[in-house]
Amino acid sequence: MKLVIGVVQDQDAPAVIEALNAEGFMVTKLASTGGFLRQGNTTLITGVADDQLPQVKQVIREHCQARDLTLPPGLSSQEHLEPVLGYTPPTIEVHVGGAVLFVLDVEEHVRD
Repeated sequence: MKLVIGVVQDQDAPAVIEALNAEGFMVTKLASTGGFLRQGNTTLITGVADDQLPQVKQVIREHCQARDLTLPPGLSSQEHLEPVLGYTPPTIEVHVGGAVLFVLDVEEHVRD
């Protein structure tokens, strides 16, 4: 058995959860916040049989979109710099999206 912990963007979470449920997988949803962009994301947790892991990974892959995000001044690594003579740091465009998955072996599963 495997424990799949997936971190997805908030925008993708409803579609991922719905698709996993439609395939018969139960999912626990946790609200979380990312470090780099300081934006909300969703952590999904599900336990699956070893042979179901490829199916879960495929469902998540199909429903998590990559996108470009424009960060306003102050959210980049330059935020510690004070504006000098009216200089405002430029906006920065970053590529975000997809999902980060952690797959762990489960030694024991108890369901009461």
